[in-house]
Amino acid sequence: MRTKNTIIPTSKNALVVLLACVLLNLSIQVLYTWSLVRVELLTQWGWSPTEAGLPFTLILVFFAVGALIGGRLQDHFGPRWIAAVGGLMTGLGLILSGLVGDNPLGVALSFGALSGLGIGFSYGSALPAAMKWFHPSKKGLIGGLVLGGFALASVMYAPITEGLLRGTTIENTFLYLGAGGAFVSFLIAQFIKNPPEDYVPAKPKNLSRAVITQDSPDLDYRHMLKTPVFYLMFATFALTASVGLMMVGNISNIINLQLIGAEHVTIAGIGIAVFLISFVAVINTVARIVGGSLSDRIGRINTLLIAIILQMVNMTLFSFYNTVFLLIVGFALVGLCLGIFLTMFSALTSDQFGLKNYGLNYGIVYLSCGVAGLLAPLIADRLYAVHNDFSITYLISAAMMIIAIGLTLLLKRVLTKRASELEEM
Repeated sequence: MRTKNTIIPTSKNALVVLLACVLLNLSIQVLYTWSLVRVELLTQWGWSPTEAGLPFTLILVFFAVGALIGGRLQDHFGPRWIAAVGGLMTGLGLILSGLVGDNPLGVALSFGALSGLGIGFSYGSALPAAMKWFHPSKKGLIGGLVLGGFALASVMYAPITEGLLRGTTIENTFLYLGAGGAFVSFLIAQFIKNPPEDYVPAKPKNLSRAVITQDSPDLDYRHMLKTPVFYLMFATFALTASVGLMMVGNISNIINLQLIGAEHVTIAGIGIAVFLISFVAVINTVARIVGGSLSDRIGRINTLLIAIILQMVNMTLFSFYNTVFLLIVGFALVGLCLGIFLTMFSALTSDQFGLKNYGLNYGIVYLSCGVAGLLAPLIADRLYAVHNDFSITYLISAAMMIIAIGLTLLLKRVLTKRASELEEM
C-alpha cells in the first residue's frame, strides 16, 4: 500500500491516458475541414459568404465556451464522462446538420453551437487529465502531444470529408462524419481518468537546471483574474489565434484568389486545398510537440516570441505568394506558428496558476480563442466582401503580430518580477 504523496515512476496508466487524450482530440476535430464544406455550401446550395462563414464563427466561439464549462465540470466530476458527453454532442451536432440540410440557421446552431460545445467539453477534459499524470518539467511536451492530436485530425478528416462530398450529398457527409465521430470518441473517452490523489510522478533523470523553477501556487479563477499575467496572456492569445484561424478558415478562397489564371486552379484547385489542409495539420501537429518540448528547455516566452516574429514576417509577405510552392511555404508557417501559440498558452496557464484548478482556469484563458473566432471572420470576411482579396487583411494581421510582440515582452517582464516574488516567499 502506498503512503500519501509517494513518488512513483510514470506508470503504464499514464501512457494509456496520454494516448487516449491524443486519440480523443483526433476523433472530435472537425473544425479545420470547414473550408472544404464551405465551398460546397457556396456552389451547391448558393449560400452567401456570410451564411457559409457563420457556422465556423459559432463553432469557434462555442468551442471556447465548451472548454470553459467542460474544464469546470471535469475538475469536479472527473474527465471520463465529461469527455464522453462532449464526443456525443459533437457527433449529434453534425448529424443534426445533415438532417436540417439547406438551412443556414439550422446548420449554424447544430454544427456551430452544439458541435462547438461538444468539442470544447472533450478538449477541456483531455488536457488537464493528461498533464496530471506527468512531471511538471514535461508540461510543454505533454501539452504539445495532446494538442497535436487535435491538429493531426485534419490529415484524417480532410480526405474523408472531400471523398464524402464528391461521392454523396452534403447532408450525408454531415451524417456519416457525425455518427462515426460520436461512436469512436465515446469509446476512447472511457480510458481517460485522473491519477490517484497520492500519485506524484518521479522527476526525470538528468533534468536540466533551465527547467527547474519555483513552483507556482495553485490559484483558483478568482485569484487568477486579479493578476496582470492573465490579461496579458488573454490579449496575446486572442491576437495570435485570430491570424491563424483566419488563414486556416480561408484556405480555399486564398488559393482561388492568389493562383487565379494558373492551370493548377482550373485543373485541381480542390485537390490543392485538400493537400494544404492536411499539410498544415501535419505542420501544426509537429509544431505543438516540438514547440512544447523546446519551451521546456528555452522557456515559454522565448518560444512564443520566435513564433510571433515568424508569423509577422509571413503575413507581411503573404500577398506575394502567387505560386503553389510559395503558398505551401506560407501556410506551413501559419500552421507552425498556430501550433506553437496554442501549446504555449496551455503550458503558461499551468505554469502560472497551477494544476489543481487547471481545467477551469485554462477554460477561461481559452475564451480568448472565442474572441479570436469572432475577430478573424470580422476582419477577413468583411474586407474580402469589400475588396475581393486578402491583401489588406494580411497587413492588418502583421500589425496585430507587432502588438502581440509588445504584449509578450511586457508579459516577460511581469513574469520575471512574479518569479522573483515567489522565490522570496
